[in-house]
Amino acid sequence: MKKIVLLRHGESTWNKENLFTGWTDVDLSDKGLEEAKEAGHVLKEQGYVFDIAYTSVLKRAIRTLWITLDEMDLMWIPVHRDWRLNERHYGALQGLNKAQTAEKYGDAQVKLWRRSYDVPPPALEESDPRYPGHDPRYKNLTKEELPHTECLKDTVARFLPCWHECIVPLIQSGRKVLITAHGNSLRALVKYLDNIPDEVIPELNIPTGLPLVYELDDSLKPIQSYYLGEPEKVKAAMEAVANQAKIKK
Repeated sequence: MKKIVLLRHGESTWNKENLFTGWTDVDLSDKGLEEAKEAGHVLKEQGYVFDIAYTSVLKRAIRTLWITLDEMDLMWIPVHRDWRLNERHYGALQGLNKAQTAEKYGDAQVKLWRRSYDVPPPALEESDPRYPGHDPRYKNLTKEELPHTECLKDTVARFLPCWHECIVPLIQSGRKVLITAHGNSLRALVKYLDNIPDEVIPELNIPTGLPLVYELDDSLKPIQSYYLGEPEKVKAAMEAVANQAKIKK
């Protein structure tokens, strides 16, 4: 049996303000810093160790990984940063309040934009300062790789090559891997691993700061998966993610 641990970054400042974040490079909130520390504590307490880690090029995921590894006394292990692990790009919604957007467009439309498999939010113009072509960290990407907006299907398409080409060989060789990424990039991987149908994936919510363990067979098919932490805390965290974009009554 092989294991891999997935960790969504701790609460960010824009999570706290209930804003669409996407590729906007915001940092962790005070709560997010504590979540990252707690994740490291739980992993260490339960005997987990890692040989290598993967994360995105966004600071909320990178800092979560730093804190988690520091708590585990594993800051020395190799870390790979890959843009393909970024959050999905929310296009013209980035920076908007989720609940206010729901008031304007309705809960159903915003849920489609947030959680559906193949419906992207409104796209950015290339002249918009939020367009990633203006960010030096993406200067080596092709025009085709730079998103104007993304649905989950697009995130799956960019994440899975990294999974198959980079991460799978490490797991198969016996290396213990930690992936610290984002709600939607991890949903993309979970959809693939668990073969979740397109019409079911909108109901999947991954909470911040709670390690998600996958036990895999020799062909890397899931045997079981589970969060590390108290069940009631996990349930409450998942419900909080699901309720972010609902109109405030």
